[in-house]
Amino acid sequence: MPELTSSYVDSLAPNAAAMKNGQGLVKKKSFVQLNRSENGELLFGQCSGSGKTPYECSADFIVPDKPVFRCTCPSRQFPCKHALGLLYAYAEGQPFTIADVPEDISAKREKAEKREETKVKQAAEGGEAKPKKVNKSALKKKINAQLEGLDLLEKLVLSLIRSGLSTIDSKTLKTIKEHVKQLGNYYLSGAQIELRRFALLLDEGRDREESYTYAMEQLTRLHAFIKKGRAYLTARSEDPELALDHESTIDEWLGHAWQLSELKEYGLVKEEVELLQLAFYSYDDLARQEYVDLGYWLETNSGEIHRTVYFRPYKAAKLMREEDSFFEVGRIPLLYKYPGEMNARVRYEEITARPVTEADLKQVYSKTHRSYAEVLKQVKNQLKNPLSDKSPVLLLHAASLGVTESGQYVITDESGSRLVLEDIPSLPQGTVDLLPFLPSSLLTDCAILVMFEHHLDSGRLTAQPLTIIKDEAVTRLLY
Repeated sequence: MPELTSSYVDSLAPNAAAMKNGQGLVKKKSFVQLNRSENGELLFGQCSGSGKTPYECSADFIVPDKPVFRCTCPSRQFPCKHALGLLYAYAEGQPFTIADVPEDISAKREKAEKREETKVKQAAEGGEAKPKKVNKSALKKKINAQLEGLDLLEKLVLSLIRSGLSTIDSKTLKTIKEHVKQLGNYYLSGAQIELRRFALLLDEGRDREESYTYAMEQLTRLHAFIKKGRAYLTARSEDPELALDHESTIDEWLGHAWQLSELKEYGLVKEEVELLQLAFYSYDDLARQEYVDLGYWLETNSGEIHRTVYFRPYKAAKLMREEDSFFEVGRIPLLYKYPGEMNARVRYEEITARPVTEADLKQVYSKTHRSYAEVLKQVKNQLKNPLSDKSPVLLLHAASLGVTESGQYVITDESGSRLVLEDIPSLPQGTVDLLPFLPSSLLTDCAILVMFEHHLDSGRLTAQPLTIIKDEAVTRLLY
């Protein structure tokens, strides 16, 4: 069993409300029974609730890194407040009576053990390597429906371009929103999100003139997607294998949700990887109708900057665990990488943590980009693709970070090339205003993680600082 501290229990909670409610149960002395198994692998007890019969809850650490929580309450939140309260009670040192493992938990453990044995056996026999059987007839029907949906979207986009954005009124917006709903019927969830994003830019209550530039760019992206999507779907429908494109993001734009088994089938997986998270933040994506938890990680061996992205749909957000900042080095047995360019999305099923060492931070410095001229070429090449991520993140070396005579913050590379630091629209908060509060010792010969974005109103490429690393100090500006 891991060391059960209050901080560890906090990390297991799906959200802040669950933490507060779990702690509240302990303060109110709602637990009428607290037990643990003789070997300490199982905590279990009874907690009084709204009914006559107390809820029976447990936390099973038979696999220390993968605790299993059980409770007889009707909550769909996982772990529920009763299981969290049980752990908080243990962390606070409340007395737990040693008792035999309940029969129902022993039976569930046995079933879980058999399932695990079956998985191991299938893996040994090559079961995981077998590609999933595809109903090609059904898939072709889906592709045809997607092509119809693209035709519908194209008619709308072309009509908006011909008429001009200034002619869009409440009636036109209503038509656009109706098209957003219709795209779901054509299996075009990706296009549905992007069309909703366009509608939000021109929705009532916003300053239309300020939004026109970004709305026009969004129309350009939609038009590019229609052309590329149609060409791709047409070619795929003629392919006997109906294979996915594992090198670009087109399938994701079309709404395909990549499964880990698919990524493994296409070889998009690495073994025994170490990641160091350099930045993390959460935001509300109105177009997706989801909360998004986004982390940027340095792969210590390759120097690549990856993204972890976790979506929490509005309807289920209260039941889902919020991701949080990770301040240690993550050891990952299997790292799955999604198709993409810079900052490709990654996922993992298992992670163990170890402390960050001086050697790790030296590794960070060794992976920094030292020529801003080369960096700008790399960023501009990515931005040329209308369907690429428009906010790439890179780790740069700064010989110095200072202020110009005009009051602009700049970083300078070893050759004297400068890069202006400014806040960019896509981030939920600014960070440049925090720079005056940093000690001067951090502002020379440092590593700096920056997000780039093409500022459409000014026509300039701008960069916002996310994290500054100097010696053993890692200063995150975004939170």
